[in-house]
Parts: sequence; C-alpha cells; structure tokens
Amino acid sequence: MQGAHARGAVAAATRTARSLGLAVEETVVLHDSNRLTLRLLPCDVVARVAPVAQQVARFELDLARRLVEVGCPVAGPDPRVEPRLHELDEWVVTLWTYHASVSAAVSPADHGAALVRLHAGMRRVEVPTPHVLDRVEEAQRIVADRERSRALVEEDRELLRVTLADLGRRVGRGGRAEQLLHGEPHPGNVLPTDDGPLFVDLETCCRGPVEFDLAHAPEEVGGHYPGADPDLLRDCRLLVLAMNTAWRWAPGDRLPDGRRRAAEWLGRLRAAREAGGPGGRG
Repeated sequence: MQGAHARGAVAAATRTARSLGLAVEETVVLHDSNRLTLRLLPCDVVARVAPVAQQVARFELDLARRLVEVGCPVAGPDPRVEPRLHELDEWVVTLWTYHASVSAAVSPADHGAALVRLHAGMRRVEVPTPHVLDRVEEAQRIVADRERSRALVEEDRELLRVTLADLGRRVGRGGRAEQLLHGEPHPGNVLPTDDGPLFVDLETCCRGPVEFDLAHAPEEVGGHYPGADPDLLRDCRLLVLAMNTAWRWAPGDRLPDGRRRAAEWLGRLRAAREAGGPGGRG
C-alpha cells in the first residue's frame, strides 16, 4: 500500500484499537502486501488491515482461534479484545497477539517439528476450504489469459501451462491422504519466538497432501517430517515453483524483483522437464 491508501489503513487500525481502550501512540509496519500488518505501540497489538473487498479476515480469525484451542503453534487473536472483525469505512481490521521474534532463524528441525504439530491439530478442525487444485487453477488462469499476462513470452507460457497441468494431475491424484493445510508455511510465515516457531497468515489454508505444505519449506525441513512421500514432495516442490512463477505475471504483483526471480524459476522448471518430464521423472 502506498500514499493516501496506506495512511487510510493506518488510521483505521489506530481508531479501531483506541475505540477498544488500547493505547496507540506509534505504528510500525511489519508487513505490506495485499494487506497491511502493523504493530501498535505502546499497547503492543498486531493489527491487520485489508480493503473490505479483498479480505478473508473472518475465516482467518475464526480458524486461528480454533487452532489455538487445539494446541497448534499459531499466532492467535489478542486475548484482551473480542476476536471479531472491525469494519471502518473501506477497511476491515483484526487484532492479534504480538510475539517478539528472537534473533535466531528457525532451524530445519524446529520448522519440521512445528509443522508436524500444526498438521496434527488441523486434523481436529473441520472448516470448508479450497482444494490445492483450486489454487493451481488460479495460476493456470493467469497463464491462459494473454491480456493479464502480456509480458509472458509464448515459449514460457507453454512451459507453465504443461507443467501446471501435469503436476496438478499428479499431486491431486485420488487415493492420497488429504487434510487441512496452512497453504504457504514458508519461512516468511514462521515466527521464531521464545515459545518456539509460530505460524502466521492463515488466509491461504487449503486441503491436500501434507507434502504440499512441506514443499514451501526449505528442503532440509523434509528430513524432519516423518512419513513424507519423497516422490510426491518432489512433485509438490516443482508445482509450487510453477505456481509462484505464474503469479509473477498477475496484475498488481508486488514481489520485489519478481520478474528476475521468475526468469530464474523458469530455468529450473525447464531443466526439470528436460531431465524427464515436468516432475523431473519419466
């Protein structure tokens, strides 16, 4: 968010917190993407602010509350206020517990153990969510729409089309165990805290094999997740890479240096295909 848009989001968060009796004298931007995540001081609350038309805050807030109740390692709503949506003008504001990050990054062993705990708790929660293949279809629509992805050259478009289709079929093949997933438990969505790693940003939750979540983590994490299927995990890693590459051509994509990264990722996908198919195997 930029300029007046960002100032409006900050004002909405500040007014909401103050209306609930929380002291706000300073705001610190923690994350800025399709929504703005702020630390409000001195009350030390995290506020997430999104445009009304683009938010999934009700789902995320309810899911986080339920996951905390079953012992999942997630950052939950702030207990000092009622866990609900606050609509102000064009904004939706939710308030969350602030967890200070420790200096050390999350180790692969701790990341894997936390993911095991998260998935175990998620198996105890029933919520309607999209399937992994629904997210694949989102990426496929970007690739297929030449108006939305004009800068994507035809050779690369075809590579992404074939890769997404083939790997989507492999990953979504019937007979695999599926469950509720985080959707994007990469290091950017894992907070290293004194209480251990905590997962944030549940708006991407979906249903599918646990290997899809593992595919977002560093490769070393897979060795600390018992029972993961190595072939399925390999397919999921390439599928996630293809999806992330496709999204770099979505209108309004804001990933820093996104097109340069996409070019590198296309090279990796092409090498995997030349090594024996989209999944790197015959």
